Amino acid sequence: MSSKGFQDYYPDELSHCFGCGSKNPAGHHLKSYWDGDETVARFTPDAAHTAIPGYVYGGLIASLIDCHGTGTAFAVACRAQGRAMSEDPPLRFVTASLKVDYLAPTPMGTELVLRGRPTEIKDRKVIVEISLQAGDVLCARGTVIAVKMPENMLPG
Repeated sequence: MSSKGFQDYYPDELSHCFGCGSKNPAGHHLKSYWDGDETVARFTPDAAHTAIPGYVYGGLIASLIDCHGTGTAFAVACRAQGRAMSEDPPLRFVTASLKVDYLAPTPMGTELVLRGRPTEIKDRKVIVEISLQAGDVLCARGTVIAVKMPENMLPG
């Protein structure tokens, strides 16, 4: 697996997201990668991500699903268009809808593994289904509807 995640291809001016932005010093710095036809990301929560002692708070889970979903949408769109992730102009997706189903309490001290699978790919929209596991336990499922970032959101 490459050490360069999908999010590492975002240009600096679009890399400030709390969940996945490399330019956000306080953020999670989530990185997503291809794993066959699926995508994968890994994250280990720390004490700051506690809901109640021993368990991860749901907002973190939603954030991870959100960022893995938009990162997956970016990679899927690049692959569908036959373009390199580093190609200009930047191709960036934002969340239009996020749905999360919490299936089991998510324990602290365990690496979380997110797996994404695109279910719909269009020019401006990608839908991604994501699962989040802690060890052998499926803790959450999510659906991200990601849309191509509107021009008016571009900096400058």
